[in-house]
Amino acid sequence: MDYLPLFAQLKRRPCLVVGGGEVAWRKTRMLLKVGAAVTLVAPEVDREIEEAQAQGKLRVLREAFRPDHLDGNMLAIAATDNALVNELVSTAADSRNILVNVVDDTPKCSFIVPSLVDRSPIIIAISSGGKAPVLARMLREKIETLVPQHIGKMAAMAGAFRDKLKARIPTLTGRRKFWEAAFSGRFADLVAAGKHQQAEQALEQLSGQITTQGEVALIGAGPGDPGLLTLRALQLMQQADVVLYDYLVAEPIMELCRRDAELVCVGKRASYHSVSQDDINRLLVEHAQAGKRVVRLKGGDPFMFGRGGEELQTLANAGVSFQVVPGITAAAGATAYAGIPLTHRDHAQTALFITGHLKKEQDTLEWATLARAQQTLVIYMGLMKSAHIQSQLLAHGRSPETPVAVIENGTRPEQKVFTGQLNNLPSLAEQAASPALIVVGEVAALAGQLTWFGEGRAVSDADPTQAPTAVVNFA
Repeated sequence: MDYLPLFAQLKRRPCLVVGGGEVAWRKTRMLLKVGAAVTLVAPEVDREIEEAQAQGKLRVLREAFRPDHLDGNMLAIAATDNALVNELVSTAADSRNILVNVVDDTPKCSFIVPSLVDRSPIIIAISSGGKAPVLARMLREKIETLVPQHIGKMAAMAGAFRDKLKARIPTLTGRRKFWEAAFSGRFADLVAAGKHQQAEQALEQLSGQITTQGEVALIGAGPGDPGLLTLRALQLMQQADVVLYDYLVAEPIMELCRRDAELVCVGKRASYHSVSQDDINRLLVEHAQAGKRVVRLKGGDPFMFGRGGEELQTLANAGVSFQVVPGITAAAGATAYAGIPLTHRDHAQTALFITGHLKKEQDTLEWATLARAQQTLVIYMGLMKSAHIQSQLLAHGRSPETPVAVIENGTRPEQKVFTGQLNNLPSLAEQAASPALIVVGEVAALAGQLTWFGEGRAVSDADPTQAPTAVVNFA
């Protein structure tokens, strides 16, 4: 992010505009609209500027720009048709640590003016950082059609009710629940219908109906691509007071959580310090009993090797309200992005999912079943046990030439797919980093043919002249 989005209070604050033409007047009107104290500098000015000066709306200096004109101003806008003058304004402002905007010359700007959707007091700003202003304008036009005009009135009425609500509902979480219910319920409908007095009455009634009981939402974040989140997951993440998340949850997904939510990493990784399951359970109960809305965010699906069931049992025993939002499990998401169908009429009629967290002395898996041909075996968290997995499958009859694939960072931009055969599975696993998924079965051979995500394609080590890509074949 090249620019920090912010809204500045400019009422009665001194601002300078350099230029006397149509563009300068447009920028001046923008500043006047928010109550800024505008001084405009230009040897000649358009009629609209003269009229505004006569009405006492701004101060006009009919002279050439000098650097000392900047002194005492909060910001400046250069809007002349003279590139040398614009550059002088930019340089002089920078030397004084004054924010400056040079119209249509982003490199000389220390601030930019975004496209706006104005539903005062609701303001939506859209900017491309000067990279694609036409695209920003098109987005603004789209948003204009989506945001109804009455949103501004709704926000103004909410502002007038805030102090009264604070006296009735003392907790921040309780007030947040109130407003979410108000903005999605009868109050919003009444404002849209222009029935403002009834809308005020609806706020009064609702303020006595909000409970402050906490709750937990167990959410599957999917394998990594934020586009695979469910709508319900996003809604709850935006409402959370506390988010307890695992290491496997991708950073772009974490960015979608409510900005001021408390984020607590409780994930587990091999060879790293992690929070015990007992402590995770305790945190869930404590935060919920404190009246907070808690999101427990897990990679993939929370009920697929994610211990989600255990956590819900703890909540149920503690009398804590909860809900579950399923996620796309890695076996479905990562294989799809790698071009590997889990089932195929010609290659696999069944698909089995197992975890690779295996100990030899505690291995009770039915390897004879797992080693059957014409089926797909997907192994979660299996990199460190790949040699054991290989030996068991071979010992129980799986062909050493069975196609395999190791999918690293499935569905993410940095996804890599390593393909080969069962006889070299450990060497494939050594090439990959966690999080990774192992796929064993005839369908793994389709990865090269069905690759679609990213720019990767299957590469065979028989042709060393091919450049490395996201799909690497070690067969």
